[in-house]
Amino acid sequence: MKDPIYVRALSSAEQAGIEAGLRSSNAFTLRRSQILLASSRQQRPAEIARNLGCATQTVRNTIHAFEQKGLACLKQESSRPKTVQAQFDQAKCESLRAQLHQSPRIFGKATSQWTLQLAAEVCFERGLTVNQVSIETIRQALRRLGVGWQRAKHWITSPDPEYERREKTT
Repeated sequence: MKDPIYVRALSSAEQAGIEAGLRSSNAFTLRRSQILLASSRQQRPAEIARNLGCATQTVRNTIHAFEQKGLACLKQESSRPKTVQAQFDQAKCESLRAQLHQSPRIFGKATSQWTLQLAAEVCFERGLTVNQVSIETIRQALRRLGVGWQRAKHWITSPDPEYERREKTT
């Protein structure tokens, strides 16, 4: 079993900053201040989590953040991803377009109609994407290409070569 982690000894400035955080109207700052003060009193992370009604990992994350950033860890950062990397660059978008102009049967699928989910699966199987992407990712890639997407539909057609001509006259 690992030894419990505790916050390092607090300087007087850090102690004052954490105590000021106890009076904050921001719940994030208040919770982190409570965690850091409890840890400075040598309470174990599991005990702190139980007393504050949070996860033990939250306590550990707070202690690690304090070790890295000091009092700056009391300010909540953005939860957005730090980097966003598009799954489809222009070349991959063009490969997707070429894929959709072929029958899914060529790729070993039992249907002859493309759906967004089927396109995502085939992109992954072909190695076009590193992991299975969502249908929204496929939709956005098609939008960048200027291609509209509608749900696959079954159209009733006749094998009669004169069928189309007769339909136009009626």
